[in-house]
Amino acid sequence: MTTDQFRIHQSITEIPALAWDTLAGAQPFLKHAFLHALESSACVGGQTGWTPMHAALWRGHTLLAAMPLYAKQHSYGEYVFDWAWADTYARHGLPYYPKLLCAIPFTPVPGLRLLGRTPELRSRLLGHVIELARELRFSSFHLLYPESEDIEYAKAQGLLVRRNVEFHWASAGERDFEDFLARLRHEKRKKIRQERRKVAAAGIEFESRSGHEIRAEDWIYFTRCYRTTYALHGSSPYLNLEFFRQIGAMLPESCVMILAHQNRRRVGASLMLRDKTALYGRYWGATDYIPCLHFETCYYQGIEYAITHGLQRFEGGAQGEHKLARGLEPVATASAHWIADPRFRHAIADFLLREHNGMEIYFDELNERRPFKANSDHPSTP
Repeated sequence: MTTDQFRIHQSITEIPALAWDTLAGAQPFLKHAFLHALESSACVGGQTGWTPMHAALWRGHTLLAAMPLYAKQHSYGEYVFDWAWADTYARHGLPYYPKLLCAIPFTPVPGLRLLGRTPELRSRLLGHVIELARELRFSSFHLLYPESEDIEYAKAQGLLVRRNVEFHWASAGERDFEDFLARLRHEKRKKIRQERRKVAAAGIEFESRSGHEIRAEDWIYFTRCYRTTYALHGSSPYLNLEFFRQIGAMLPESCVMILAHQNRRRVGASLMLRDKTALYGRYWGATDYIPCLHFETCYYQGIEYAITHGLQRFEGGAQGEHKLARGLEPVATASAHWIADPRFRHAIADFLLREHNGMEIYFDELNERRPFKANSDHPSTP
């Protein structure tokens, strides 16, 4: 009888793409090609503070379960903020880093994290990873943006659960953008129309390209826009041209680029990824400042694309209450955390309880500000 084996892989290339993708499902960020592009473009690995340690459960040559796993030397690029926890460790003279992280780098998109052929295998893989964290003396293990089933497995193994919020648009069967606007409260509808008029008055026209329609020069221009966004905020970009080129070549069916033109000259761009049911707003930038261009390029064009192509939702990403005024609604997300030191585990559990109570109040406030009419048949927020 073949014994199941738990292994750690220093690169996603050590796991066959077909075996990984068979478990990963449709979401583009979990695809073998996406994770491979991150590694081969040097966006993770090396001196980035993201060391691949992908976990897998094998039976002979059959992949039974897997997860994207990294040893982290910092907390950048995660969007679930634990800097205060690291500071507390430092004040007590204890190292918080390295920590062990199951996540998609730089991608706050909820979805599968524990990939497996059965629920039992997914849960067993999680148990192996926690034991690995204990044996290698990591301060902690963190499971970011998992789906609800993964959270249940994590809770069953004693991990602490943390709640957060994102802003998504969900289809209510709109036929076009005007139908979407008709469902909004008057003040929200008026604001969006005003913002769209400002962009139109500036002579901006939009073009969407997908798959192999996106040319080499488009990737170069988009990367320039993306880097400009980071420069304006005084920080360095996580991703590079080689990464974008690779996902364009390896995942063409997932890539949607929105290009903004003024007098036939490009002034901005956004890149979104999609699968059969959802569009994911991810990256954007502009080479010229034009009022409201950000809202149009990142949100309105995304919603319009989702409606036109019959997608069920548009995910606007982490943070940003301003998205509420643009037709997106609050959606609960979660993370799960294993803390090695019992003293810190108790303190963090107490912090998360208080934070959770605050999040409940925050969600109530956000739901009171929902952009849709009270009598709208738009889906309610979970």
